[in-house]
Amino acid sequence: MPLGPLMIDVQGTALEAEERELLTHPLVGGVILFSRNYESPEQLEALVQAIHAVRDPRLLVAVDHEGGRVQRFRTGFTHLPPARVFGDIHDHDPARGRQVAEAAGWLMAAELRAVGIDFSFAPVLDLDRGISRVIGDRAFHADPEVVTQLAGAFIAGMHRAGMASTGKHFPGHGAVVADSHEAVPVDERRFEDILLEDVLPFERLMGHGLAAVMPAHVIYPQVDARPAGFSRFWLQEVLRQRLGFQGLIFSDDLNMEGASVAGDYAARADAALEAGCDVLLICNNRPAVLQVLRHMHDRPNPVLYSRLARMHGVHAVTRSQLHHSAAWRHASATLRELGANPSLELQL
Repeated sequence: MPLGPLMIDVQGTALEAEERELLTHPLVGGVILFSRNYESPEQLEALVQAIHAVRDPRLLVAVDHEGGRVQRFRTGFTHLPPARVFGDIHDHDPARGRQVAEAAGWLMAAELRAVGIDFSFAPVLDLDRGISRVIGDRAFHADPEVVTQLAGAFIAGMHRAGMASTGKHFPGHGAVVADSHEAVPVDERRFEDILLEDVLPFERLMGHGLAAVMPAHVIYPQVDARPAGFSRFWLQEVLRQRLGFQGLIFSDDLNMEGASVAGDYAARADAALEAGCDVLLICNNRPAVLQVLRHMHDRPNPVLYSRLARMHGVHAVTRSQLHHSAAWRHASATLRELGANPSLELQL
């Protein structure tokens, strides 16, 4: 059974019987995990194996595991510093900044792949304008050229560990104060300014292995009255046609307040698909998932199947193999020391 266009969550640390049945629905294509799904690396690996065993081809399993504030699994995983740390290092030593970013991308991906997780929704490509509460130190830098370099290094590390990358939040969430989890942010800037600055990292990295993009639940009224994730202009005319992006487009969570302008959950799903999203995330709201499953129809989509297939993780090793490798010991020690004191002159 091919994978479908919905990515949903599960409630606990093991699959319930009703969840197994839900995950067999032809419209479901993946599962996103949260901190509540984690007790230990061993438990997490068993949960991921159970999810993968439900379907063939296996469901995708994803997580938000960027580092800093957004790292779902803590105990048993290396603590990753926020992306801004790499930007601060770059300001003093660009080569070292890129090296540390690449090491962090590899370590993040390798530890997740060792428990079977296919990918993390990373990296953040937003610009750190010192405005956005929800982005903040999740951004590498304020300069789009520096973001491109550091995120490119992070992506290279992810790829080396067998993980596809997802750039977020297109076309840029860094210039608004409001958090789209709780409000509907509005960015009043001109299209030309957004294109020349915030879009630049997305455009540059499309030629360097960026496999997927997640649009922002932000309205840019001088461009379109709809949030980017519901905008054919942003997703079709700009991302697909002007920039030539051929990878997967994930919606941001349709349960966020920033998505409420599209209506109820069925209307949000319709609007996101019509705009050009390939996969819809619905998190922490099982009634909304059921509403959308009742509403949507399963239609064959070979292009979607091909794009989804490229998100499966590869090159997995066991945790024991990973932890006995010199590469892991070196990278984890580097990131631990860096998290404790970003000014350390570490030898990479």
